[in-house]
Amino acid sequence: MWDLLTHPSNLIFSVCICLLFFFALLEVFLLLAGGGSQGILDQFLPDDLIPHKDVEVNIDGSSGLLVQFLDWLYIGRVPLLIWLIIFLTLYGLSGLILQSVLFQWTGQYITAWIMAPACLFLSMPLVRYSAMLIARILPQDETTAIYSDELIGRTATIILGVATLNSPAEAKVQDQHGLTHYILVEPEQDESFQQGQSVILTGRTKIGFYAMHLN
Repeated sequence: MWDLLTHPSNLIFSVCICLLFFFALLEVFLLLAGGGSQGILDQFLPDDLIPHKDVEVNIDGSSGLLVQFLDWLYIGRVPLLIWLIIFLTLYGLSGLILQSVLFQWTGQYITAWIMAPACLFLSMPLVRYSAMLIARILPQDETTAIYSDELIGRTATIILGVATLNSPAEAKVQDQHGLTHYILVEPEQDESFQQGQSVILTGRTKIGFYAMHLN
């Protein structure tokens, strides 16, 4: 087993497994801190992958093909950190398992220059269907309602980080049904929101909401 994990042809898969544990621990840490991964990494997604409600997006050219491919992989439909955990798990395990089987047949490991792209190609459909399953399990209010205008005017509490202009922090807010949503919040003006502070949501940004101090 140790030779399988440390062989140069398998290092890329072993690194994926190590990153898997790192991201899993990060998710646990964020949950213990009162938040979650949702919205933290998703701010780096292309705007076309952000599930804005009642917004029509026109996709053209080569960038449109990239967005369509990412959408096919369900990137943007589940929290990005969750998607990364799915990808690292399936890609890393598929590489190690396939290398182990081939070693039993041939007595040697296949070079990473061949196995890495081959496993990437083979794991993509598995990643897609796994992410699709997770997206169906996750409550819809957790994945889409964070961009709803219905949250504007409600009071949110900063739970992770310090929010400044163009640098949002994570906050939690309850909707009219009493459901809790985790969102990214930044001030409208040049001010800051500290952890534990309550603010009023005043408008939407590309990745979350603007807010102002609660008087």
